[in-house]
Formats: sequence, C-alpha cells, structure tokens
Amino acid sequence: MTAGGSTSGAAAPLAGRVALVTGAGRGIGAAVAERLAAAGAHVVVNDLDDGPLGEVLSRIGAASGSALGFNGSVTAANFAEQAVAACVDAFGGLDIIVNNAGYTWDGPLHKMTDEQWLAMLDVHLTAPFRILRAAYPVLKDQARRDSQMGVERRRKVVNVSSIVGLVGNAGQANYAAAKAGVQSLTRTLAKEWGRIGVNVNCVAFGHIETRLTQPLTDASATLRIDGRHIAVGVGHAVLEQLRTQIPLGRAGTAEEAAGAVCMFCGPDSDYVSGQVMVCGGGLAAF
Repeated sequence: MTAGGSTSGAAAPLAGRVALVTGAGRGIGAAVAERLAAAGAHVVVNDLDDGPLGEVLSRIGAASGSALGFNGSVTAANFAEQAVAACVDAFGGLDIIVNNAGYTWDGPLHKMTDEQWLAMLDVHLTAPFRILRAAYPVLKDQARRDSQMGVERRRKVVNVSSIVGLVGNAGQANYAAAKAGVQSLTRTLAKEWGRIGVNVNCVAFGHIETRLTQPLTDASATLRIDGRHIAVGVGHAVLEQLRTQIPLGRAGTAEEAAGAVCMFCGPDSDYVSGQVMVCGGGLAAF
C-alpha cells in the first residue's frame, strides 16, 4: 500500500529523507509517521493490522505526503531484513529509524510466565536490535558515499522507551527490564555509530493517552498478538494517582509524544546523541 505526494520548501526540513516507523498504525507511531511525512520524509509505515495501517496511509496521502505500508510483526524472523529492503527498494535509502512497536503484558513477577517475560524482551529489545543490525550495512554505505562526495549528512535512530525503564513499576518486571535495556542499547550504539554519521537517541514516555493506557473496564480492548489475546488498559485508581503526580496535571497526547520523537529526527538534533529524554509532563524519573 502506498500514499504519494511531495512537500517542499522551508516547511519540509526532512525533504528526501527516508524513515522507517514501526508500530505506526495507531497512537504514537501513527502520529510520528504523519509528522515525519508532513516534514517531507518518505515514510515506510509498519503495523500488524492492515486496517489501521491503511488509515494512516490515507491520511498521509490526503496531506500530499509520501508513504509505503509494510505489514508485519517486528518479532518475525526475517522482518528486519525485509523492512530495511523495503525502504531501499521503494525510496533508495534509509535515514531515520523509529523503533516504536510494542505492547504490555503485565503480571506480578511470581506469577509471570516465561512466555510473558520473553514476549516483552522480544518486541521491545530484540526487535530493535535486529532492525538496527540489518540497517547497518545500508547506513555505512551511505556514509561512505557522503564522504566521497565531501558532504556531511546526519542520520537518526530514535528508540522508544518508558519512564518505567528508569524507575520500575509493580506488575511490569518484564516491560521495565526490556525498556531499561532499550536505553542502554541507545547509549552503546551512539558510541558505535557516531563515526558513520548516525545519531542515536531515546524517548522515555510517561503517561501518554493510547489504547494501552485507556481506562480499564469490562469492555476494555484486547490485543491479538501472535495468536494471543491480551487485555489492555489501566485501572481507574492508578490513572487518577498518575494524574496527581504529573506536574502538568494530565496525560500527554499521541501528537505531543510524536513531537518529542521528531525532535530527534530533524536537523536541530544533529549534535545530540546517546541521550534518553523523558517525555512525561514533568513526571519525576527518579
């Protein structure tokens, strides 16, 4: 699935750049994909579900943006290589990677199964690792060509984490461990990839309004992941407690979350790398 169009001029700081955004059919990922397209990037939009994926592509196309849909699970064996190849085949390269795909599967540690534990590590930590590993030859080759032409061009990786990865959270040992790992992966890769012109940063979100954080009810949404049905939502008491702890007094929107991610995708962050930024309305990280 594709959406075609072009944006040019001063309002398109990412004109000609190619971006891969995982988990971009809904919520934060969708907002990131649309914002990058509005800034002029060609966006490869990934999601598990064709319906939401098609809606994002339609909105990008209606706004004269350029996008390609890439359906699939980031945890699939060949996903990383195929996603990178889709970027190169469709748009000629890869400049921006946003590792956003993920979900939660909560439970107290003493009741947590190996399946629950490994599922969170797979989607939040192993999948980004594989995508970045698959992207390395493309990014290195592009850097080599830039050097031969005497130009400096910064490329960007933004990994999505959570404030839970900084402070932990009861019932989320698996998710917290995976998101903490994402932060260390970010800092390490920034040291490895700086020499090939890649900035690697991370956004750790606080309470953002998505389907994963909707109020928990008897009719709460259920995710279907690899044949599993996983209920999502947050209890009313927990949501109210969160709101009282957030200095700005409310949860963030997906669009506000996308703003934090996109700060690291554009030229204003060309000398920023290896950073973990908390986007949580002032919610304390420590």
